[in-house]
Amino acid sequence: MTLTIRPARPGDAALILRLVHELAEYEKLTHEVLATEELIDAALFGPSPRVFCEISEWDGEPVGQALWYYTFSTFTGRGGLYLEDLYVRPEARGKGIGKALLIHLARRCVDENLTRFEWSVLDWNTPSIEFYKSQGAVMTDGWTGCRVSGEALNRLAEKGA
Repeated sequence: MTLTIRPARPGDAALILRLVHELAEYEKLTHEVLATEELIDAALFGPSPRVFCEISEWDGEPVGQALWYYTFSTFTGRGGLYLEDLYVRPEARGKGIGKALLIHLARRCVDENLTRFEWSVLDWNTPSIEFYKSQGAVMTDGWTGCRVSGEALNRLAEKGA
């Protein structure tokens, strides 16, 4: 039994979207998935990619992914990495695949002299919270996420809320 982690490549958009849908189902957020294969393909493999993806394979079969992008901290004056999605299919859990994906991205941070490796987790997702804590993650209490989307985003862009 072997684990391989490889960068996503052109032709992987359908697989990545399937994994996104599986994650959304687990998180009870399928109603929020608007992505298409075309959008995923353009984001990852277009002329100026802004997001990146690592695919984990167990014995050559895709079993998970880590989708991420670069950030920047004005406080440190250097970049960071934000993990948008970490997902391992249920049948492949417990084999160290999620941990291997985190290690892979942590190494990228160290190799590129990035100062932060961050992500969010739903507050009800106790198994993931405990897993992340066991990997050294600190929950950032005191920070509340903000989001403007849909019609509110249009109104803000037009003239302010």
